[in-house]
Amino acid sequence: MEGFLKWATELGISDFCTTATSAATTTTDPCRLQIPHCCLGHSLYVSHFPDAGGRGLAAARDLRKGELILKVPKSALMMSQTILKDEKLSVAVKRHTYLSSTQILAVCLLAEMSKGKSSWWHPYLMQLPRSYDTLANFSQFEKQALQVDDAIWVTESAILRAELEWKKAIPLMEELELKPQLQNFKAWLWASATVSSRTMHIPWDDAGCLCPVGDFYNYAAPGEEPCGWEDLKGSGNESSMQDSSLWNKDATNYSDAEQDDVLTQRLTDGGFKEDISAYCFYARKNYKKGEQVLLSYGTYMNLELLEHYGFLLDENPNDKAFIPLEPEVYACSSLPKDSLYIHQNGKLSFALLSALRLWATPPSQRRSVGHLVYSGTQLSAENEIFVMEWIAKSCCAVLGNLPTSVEEDSLLLCAIAKMQDPNVPMEAGTALSSCGVEFSAFLEAHDLKFEDRNAGLILSEKARRWMERWRLAVQWRLRHKRILVDCISHCNEIISSLRLGHQGYQS
Repeated sequence: MEGFLKWATELGISDFCTTATSAATTTTDPCRLQIPHCCLGHSLYVSHFPDAGGRGLAAARDLRKGELILKVPKSALMMSQTILKDEKLSVAVKRHTYLSSTQILAVCLLAEMSKGKSSWWHPYLMQLPRSYDTLANFSQFEKQALQVDDAIWVTESAILRAELEWKKAIPLMEELELKPQLQNFKAWLWASATVSSRTMHIPWDDAGCLCPVGDFYNYAAPGEEPCGWEDLKGSGNESSMQDSSLWNKDATNYSDAEQDDVLTQRLTDGGFKEDISAYCFYARKNYKKGEQVLLSYGTYMNLELLEHYGFLLDENPNDKAFIPLEPEVYACSSLPKDSLYIHQNGKLSFALLSALRLWATPPSQRRSVGHLVYSGTQLSAENEIFVMEWIAKSCCAVLGNLPTSVEEDSLLLCAIAKMQDPNVPMEAGTALSSCGVEFSAFLEAHDLKFEDRNAGLILSEKARRWMERWRLAVQWRLRHKRILVDCISHCNEIISSLRLGHQGYQS
């Protein structure tokens, strides 16, 4: 890490972006003390957060919301534009015009890895993860452990897409004479996951760029802290946000809680600034010294986080659950299918509630009540009860068709956590009894055997990686089921309220 930070400092990467304060000038951050002229230590320092993303960036002093806290010059960004200054690589790439920008960046990354220590990017490449837990890396066992058909389909699609992209890139990699171990599918999964999970947006290349030091930030989901137009418009942080013209678009068609779902571009807390030719990062809220400083990569459901980044959040304000709907629900509503979902707190989206209210109305009356439905008006107690009963019944049916319950998944997740603890090895027999059939399936899927059931469960690094992906699959399905359980409770509360004569329910 010390060598990397010195290298980054020489490139002009710096967290010394604001006027020095007394707190900053007296910092005792070890990075600043041990590494002279370190690029970190004034505003940020590298730390470890075992329960919140692992390696990340912490505040070296108190930080103010909207404050510029890290600047990475354009010359330090790893992108196709800079790597293709290598003439041999550039000439070869031009002969393969069918490759996408992300495929080209992945090949460029592997080409730099192939150079070893002679690569100018070597200090940075050594800081990249050696493996990822994105869906494309899931085995058949981990894919099936997701249990939900939609999630399994997304995983299969991710794996198939990665294979197709790899096969298309093979001719270029062969032409470049990359080392054989860097041309196989495993290496491609690593490179493509690096591009998927670590690149930052830049306006001139759809593939984005890899940003040394900037990619140490861990993720914070939009919505965890209030972050609206009024909060930021006076901060001088113009480049840290996408086009805000959509903030008011179609706002009259959605409730306040639902407006985020019609926005295709959002406020962000990092972006490339053309006027200073650097990638700039801002504090997304006020931070106390020592607190982890986070970055919002965008708005994602947990399955999307798992697909593109290889992690998920136990409490994700942007998570959603979709359930099967009657064909007529889609037919009688003009709302997009992807807007018909259940929020992470168990409440129906505005679009789903509107579509079901209209569907529950006799066909001959739908035209006359459409304007009421799309204004968010409850049509009648009978209509509302029908909708809530139907949703609760549907959620129960989905849960009943899944192989395990919320309670079983909760116990399994705890058992996996114990098995992953290297300080307290679990006996193989205890693991088998705690996790039941699924642990046996895990062992069989990965050809793992334990001769002595009373011996401690010592797993290899590869087996630990497999177990981590299994844990992520169980964590995802558990969170999905809890959304459905919360939805059932929410619907039952509304039904009880309406039957008791309380007509003041607002959707």
